[in-house]
Amino acid sequence: MDYRVKPGDIEEDQVSSYLESQSAKLPSSYYLGAALASMAASLALKAAGKDQLALFIGQWAAPFLIIGTYNKMVKQHGSDQRQQSARNVIHTAAS
Repeated sequence: MDYRVKPGDIEEDQVSSYLESQSAKLPSSYYLGAALASMAASLALKAAGKDQLALFIGQWAAPFLIIGTYNKMVKQHGSDQRQQSARNVIHTAAS
């Protein structure tokens, strides 16, 4: 048996679709900037002797980069190929 999920087999829910549409409005470089800013802030806090806060802020860099990568993938590939194909068919039929 083949248990792999193929493109279009499973659709995203409305919450995921909404979050993707909102995050896609931001350029991918925004997330890179946020990651760099968190590293710079962490360095400044460490220099100021606020070690716990520096560690907390410094750990934000990885999630920002991951979200930025996800954002880029959604912009390039979309999240639901089946829904996009269905919209194209409906739009073409209505024209």
